[in-house]
Amino acid sequence: MDTVTVGIGPLTADEVIAVARHNARVGVSSLSVEAMAQSRAVIDALSDDEAPHYGISTGFGALATKHIPVQQRLQLQRSLVRSHAASSGPEVEREVARGTMLLRLSTLATGRTGSRPVIAETYAALLNAGITPIIGEYGSLGCSGDLAPLAHCALAIMGEGEVTVGDRRLAASDALAAAGIEPVVLREKEGLALINGTDGMLGMLCLAIGDLADLLDTADLAAAMSVEGLAGTDRVFAEDLQALRPHPGQAESAANMRAVLEGSGVIAAHRSGGFTRVQDAYSLRCAPQVHGAARDTLAHARLVAGRELASAIDNPVVLRDGRVESNGNFHGAPVGYVLDFLAIVVADVASMSERRTDRFLDKTRNGGLNPFLAHDPGVDSGHMIAQYTQAGIVSELKRLAAPASVDSIPTSAMQEDHVSMGWSAARKLRRSLDGLTRVLAIELMTSTRGIQMRGETPAPMSAAVIERLRRVVPGPGPDRYLAPDIAEAVALVANGELLRASGLKERTPR
Repeated sequence: MDTVTVGIGPLTADEVIAVARHNARVGVSSLSVEAMAQSRAVIDALSDDEAPHYGISTGFGALATKHIPVQQRLQLQRSLVRSHAASSGPEVEREVARGTMLLRLSTLATGRTGSRPVIAETYAALLNAGITPIIGEYGSLGCSGDLAPLAHCALAIMGEGEVTVGDRRLAASDALAAAGIEPVVLREKEGLALINGTDGMLGMLCLAIGDLADLLDTADLAAAMSVEGLAGTDRVFAEDLQALRPHPGQAESAANMRAVLEGSGVIAAHRSGGFTRVQDAYSLRCAPQVHGAARDTLAHARLVAGRELASAIDNPVVLRDGRVESNGNFHGAPVGYVLDFLAIVVADVASMSERRTDRFLDKTRNGGLNPFLAHDPGVDSGHMIAQYTQAGIVSELKRLAAPASVDSIPTSAMQEDHVSMGWSAARKLRRSLDGLTRVLAIELMTSTRGIQMRGETPAPMSAAVIERLRRVVPGPGPDRYLAPDIAEAVALVANGELLRASGLKERTPR
C-alpha cells in the first residue's frame, strides 16, 4: 500500500498500519476538504456570537464557564496545546506517534470538528515528510481523548516542541522549515479539535490486531510442532470432533494444526502403534480451544476497532445540520476494554506455550528424548534455561494481564471524574505482544530440536520451518552460547519469516 487517501469515511486497520509502520504516503480527499470548509464556516459564524460556545469562546474542562474575549482566542488555542503537551517518560515508538497523527487527521477529514482544511493538510505533510513528534509514554488517561500525546502532535504543526526526522532529534521549527512546511496558527476551536480523540490508543489497537493475528498463526504452528516433537496424536484435532463445539476460532486453529502435522513421520508412527499413550496433556490436546478463544477475542477487537475507525470523535462536534453540540464520545472505554481483553489472551496463549516447552525438557514426559534435550545430559544442559526465560516472561505477562480499564483517577477539578486508562492498556499490550513473540520463539527452537532428536521424517511444513531456523541456529549438539540463538529465533518470529516458511499464513483468512 503506497498511498492512503483519508476521506470522510473510515480508514481500515491495514491502512493505519501501512502509514504508521510502513511509511505509506497520505493524501486528503477533495470531498473532505469541502466538508471541512463547510463545518469551519459554522465555527466562524459562532465566533462572533455573544452567547458562550464551548471551546470557541470559553475556556476548557473545569474552566468552561469562563468567557474568552475575541482578542484572546488565538492565544487560548495556543495555550491549550502548549499546556497539554505535558507527557513524560520514555519516547513512544515512531509507529505509535505516526498512527496517532493519522487517526486525528482522519477525524478532522470527516468535517465534524470545525477545523480548517489546512490543519488536515499540514498533518498529512508532516507524515509524508517523515516528521514525527516526540511523545512521552505517560500523560494520557484515555478520557477527553489522549490529551497529552495528541497535544504533542498539534504542537509540531505549530512549529513548536521537538520531533524526529529519521534518526535525528531536532526542533519542530527547524524540521518544518527544512521540509518547506508552513507552521499553522490555530484559530477558534482548532486546538481543542486536535486533542479530543482516542487516536493514540486506537492506533496501538490497530497495530496490535495485525501483530496478534500473525502471532496466533505462529502459536498454532508451534503447538503442532510440539505435538510432533513430543510424539503426540493429531486425532483430537479432527474436524468432526472440533465441530461438536462450534467456535469459529477453535475450528480455524485446529485446521491449522492439522495442516502442519500432515505428512509427519512421527504422527504416522503414532498411528501405527509405535506409541501407547492414549491422551496427550492439555497443553497439546486443548491448544485449538485456547488459541481459538484468543482468535474469537481478536475478532471482537477487530469489530470494536472498525467501529472506532468509523467514528468522528471531538467535543464539541459540528453536526450536519449546523448544530454544535457537546458530547462524551471521547471516553476511551470501548477501546480500553478490548486492549485489556487482548492482554489476557496473550498471557494465556504464552502460558500454554511455556507448558509445552517444559514437557520437552522432562524425560518422564517427553516420550523418550534426552533430559532437557541435552546432547550429553549431565555435561550439557540443553534448553533447560531457555525455559526459565520463558517462565520469567510468562510471569510478567500475567501481571500485564491485570486490566488497566478498571482504574480511574479523577482529574480537572472533578470535571473529568471517570477516565478509561485506555492508553495505559495499549502500552502494556505492546509489551505483552513482545513477550509472546519471545515465548513462541523459544517453543519453536525447542520443538525443532525435539523433532530432529527423534529422528523421524518431519511433516513438510515442519521441515520448512526447521530449514529456515537452521540457517541461523545450529541443530542438536553440545551446548553453545544460547542467548544469540534465542535472539535469532525471536527475530524470525517477529518478522514473520518462520510463519512464511511454513506456508501457514497463506491459508489463514484475514
